[in-house]
Amino acid sequence: MSRVHDALRRLENTGGMNPPPRAVHSSPPAGAGTPPAPPAQTRTAVVDPSSLNGLLEQVKEIPWDPAPEAHLIDSDVPKDSPTEEFRTLRTRLNHLQTLQPLHTVIVTSASPAEGKSFAAANLALVESHLQGNLTLLCDFDFRRPILHNLFKFDRTPGLTDYLTGKASLAEIIKRVKGTNLYIVPAGTAVMNPLELLNLKEVKIMMDRLPSLFNWIILDSPPMLFAADANLMATYCDGTLLVVRLGQTSIDSVTRALQGMSHNNVLGVIANAAKRGELYSKYTYYQSYYYSEERQKRSREEAEEMDESPESAESTETPEPRQ
Repeated sequence: MSRVHDALRRLENTGGMNPPPRAVHSSPPAGAGTPPAPPAQTRTAVVDPSSLNGLLEQVKEIPWDPAPEAHLIDSDVPKDSPTEEFRTLRTRLNHLQTLQPLHTVIVTSASPAEGKSFAAANLALVESHLQGNLTLLCDFDFRRPILHNLFKFDRTPGLTDYLTGKASLAEIIKRVKGTNLYIVPAGTAVMNPLELLNLKEVKIMMDRLPSLFNWIILDSPPMLFAADANLMATYCDGTLLVVRLGQTSIDSVTRALQGMSHNNVLGVIANAAKRGELYSKYTYYQSYYYSEERQKRSREEAEEMDESPESAESTETPEPRQ
C-alpha cells in the first residue's frame, strides 16, 4: 500500500492529480426512471437462506455476452496484459485463503468513477476460470448498480427483491452459461438502501453462501459518499480498495480507511495505470513468448504440409517438353 501512496504523492507534486469527483451525479442510475420500492417496513417474510440444498440446480443461466465497453476479461484471449494482472491478484488472494478464513470480499473505492465495478467483475471472472472454483458476484450498489449492464441481463429480480420478500434466492442468482461464475443483480430501485442492508437476513445470507461458493465478491458504493460499503465490510472477510491513479487523492484514501468500522483491508488495486509504465517488461516477455509459440505452430503446419500427399504432388518438378 505504501507504493500506491508514493505514486499518489508523485502525481500531486507534479500537478497531475485531478480534483476528486463531486457527490452529485450528472446522469441518473440505470433503472432510475422506475418508481422506488416501498420501505423495508412493508416487506413480506424473507425466505430462510439456511436451506440451500439444491439451490444451484434451480438457478437460471444467462449467455456470456458482455457489453463491448465493459472491458471484461475473455478467457479466449489469455495473452492480454490486464488479464495477467488480475491473475496475479487472484494468486495472492488464493494464497491468503490458505492462511486465513477468506471467502467473502467487498470491492469498494473512496470516491465514484475509480473503477471498483470493473475490478470486482474482472476479479470474479478470473476466479471462475479455475476448475471447480464456484464464484458469486453480487451487486450491493443499490444506489448506482451497473453489473447487470456489464453482463447485459435484467436488473430484476435482484437483492432488493429478495430482501423485501418478492423473490427467492434461486430466482435472483444467475449463472453465466458454461462457466463457474454466478451473478446476483441489485434488483428494483429502493428509497432506503441502508435500511435494507441492516436487515438480519443480509448477515445470515453472507454467513450461509460460502457453503456453496468458494469466493463471494461484492460490488458496493464508494465509502466517502455512502455508509453502505462500511456496513457491508463488517459482514465480509476482507476489503479491497480501488484507487484511480491521477484522480484519487491521498486524503480521500486516508479518510476512507479511517472511517472503516472494521479494518480488514487486504490491499489496494491501482486502476488506470499507464500501459507503458505497468506493462513494458511484461509486454516484452509476452511478445517473445507468443512469438515463439507462433513460430512453433508455423513449423508444425509446414511439416504437416510436406508430409501430405497433395503437397508432394504439387511440389513435383514438371518434366521438360521434348
